[in-house]
Amino acid sequence: MSLRPAWLTFRRYAAATTGMTLTLFALGVYTAATGSGLACQAQWPLCSDQLIPALTINPDFIEWFHRVWAMVTGFLILGVAGWSWLGSLDRRTRIAATLAVVILPVQIAVGAITVTIGGLVPGGYTVSTHAAHLIVALGIFTLLGLATMWGGDRPGSARLLRVALGVAVGGILASAVFSRAVPLLTYSPGGQAAFYIAGLSAHLGLVATLVVATEAKEGAVSGLGSSTARTVRRLATGSMAALVVTLLLGRDLVLYTATWQRANLVALALALALAAGAAWVLRGADTAAGRSTPVGGD
Repeated sequence: MSLRPAWLTFRRYAAATTGMTLTLFALGVYTAATGSGLACQAQWPLCSDQLIPALTINPDFIEWFHRVWAMVTGFLILGVAGWSWLGSLDRRTRIAATLAVVILPVQIAVGAITVTIGGLVPGGYTVSTHAAHLIVALGIFTLLGLATMWGGDRPGSARLLRVALGVAVGGILASAVFSRAVPLLTYSPGGQAAFYIAGLSAHLGLVATLVVATEAKEGAVSGLGSSTARTVRRLATGSMAALVVTLLLGRDLVLYTATWQRANLVALALALALAAGAAWVLRGADTAAGRSTPVGGD
């Protein structure tokens, strides 16, 4: 007899873990943007010689809360990998979940270096460690998204592809509102966190688009031709690459001059144009399919 409630499926558990990771991403950005990553007297895992600092909104608490959320999320990621091997899941799901766990220690180590392990690593809070921290986190987030999408028996569909592209386009548009490339709002710590929530949601939508489009190309999705699926996949891949550039430039990885701002704006516009192009191609295919459907009785 299983102790697991019937509603708790692998896909739901993996989706919740992916959501926790997305929140962790935003918390990490907020922590760095407020300078709280330098709190706790540069100690890790202790915080200002305490296991639990004063529970008031201050730099020590923000950094400590980020660490606690990261620890809980880490255990959930371990659970995704364990479930993928113990359950009757396919090989690709197990590989994605296992790789997320394999690179998790790298993320933990880079995070520890970023806040400097007991002051033993000079220059731990630098551009290079921020970049590494972001890239490794994005890798884990992507792998968890793949495990979620692959970890079930529900087949892909043209409708799911439309939803995924809608999330991608909407997420890119929302990220533009908070992006430092578009000076609509002050790029405050809260704005930076919102930018990454929107941008990562768009990234996940593009990952889902690639998954469903690949299945369609292989003939596993009904109602979508292989040629259309191939075009959608290429456009989504280009959009994802441009979006990753904007995510990297959203942090203080370069001296953000007017030139870098223009480069960021170009990358953001390209990501949006390619994602919208993929949605347009899919819409055109749906329209063509509707016109080709014979009327009953003809």
